[in-house]
Amino acid sequence: MATVPVTDATFEAEVVNADVPVVVDFWAEWCGPCRQIGPALEELSAEYEGKVKIVKINVDQDQAAAAQLGVRGIPALFLFKDGKVVSNKVGAAPKAALQAWISEAL
Repeated sequence: MATVPVTDATFEAEVVNADVPVVVDFWAEWCGPCRQIGPALEELSAEYEGKVKIVKINVDQDQAAAAQLGVRGIPALFLFKDGKVVSNKVGAAPKAALQAWISEAL
């Protein structure tokens, strides 16, 4: 399963009310580190299919969720479990580090 695009309008349904843990990637087209971790997140989305959902929010188009969570820099990753943030991470990281972070937070 590929990462799921989410907007401010769909954030609650896709993230807060999800029946599995959700990794939210706040990103933008112009952000080099965001583009750098994109392929790793796509791979992890497939590897965690059915266990963890990975979604992406473009902060240039949808800013309310980012503002609500206090996002100041991107890429910013938040892990939601049962509708609440259980962990967050800012900045690019290699796939192995992202995988370890997700597994540790679960």
